Amino acid sequence: MKNFVIARRKMLRGAIAGVLMAGALFGGYIGYLQLSGNFHSVISGELYRSAQLSPAQLERHVRDHGIKTIINLRGENVNAQWYNTEIATAQKLGVEHIDFGMSSGKVLTPERADELVAIMKAAPKPILIHCQSGADRSGLVSVIYSQQIAGVNEDVAERQLSVRYGHVAIPHISSVYAMDISWDHLETHYGLKG
Repeated sequence: MKNFVIARRKMLRGAIAGVLMAGALFGGYIGYLQLSGNFHSVISGELYRSAQLSPAQLERHVRDHGIKTIINLRGENVNAQWYNTEIATAQKLGVEHIDFGMSSGKVLTPERADELVAIMKAAPKPILIHCQSGADRSGLVSVIYSQQIAGVNEDVAERQLSVRYGHVAIPHISSVYAMDISWDHLETHYGLKG
């Protein structure tokens, strides 16, 4: 009996250590995404996504990828330093800047999604879309662009709204689950499911 208790304690300690290690690795990955600007190519030469970038990061990505339009999903915020710096950097680089405010905690309506699709179709490409973390709003908009504008297979497009980019949505617990609900509604709106 004593050996059984000792073996169970060792197993429990090992399980706890494994969970803590996995949590630390995941936390480190999310931290890396934020420090790196969470910049990714959605469709090379057409659409890129990121978190809120520093002026130096923004300049580098505009130069390296030929970005012609920035779509700011955080919306106009003239009282915030990040916003004014981004506007000034875009003007300096000759990049068009478009504000399209949306919340990661609120469902994007089909009407607003249609408005966004029209903006992205008309905008000079390549486009950089960004929100604060580059995970949730940027993920949903990447799915919409990929599927509705670029014609990417829906299953492939949906990968843009995933933990790979820092999107962690838990139904009824996480406010950013609104992005998943939004896509679910838009699938019906776009005739992708019956």
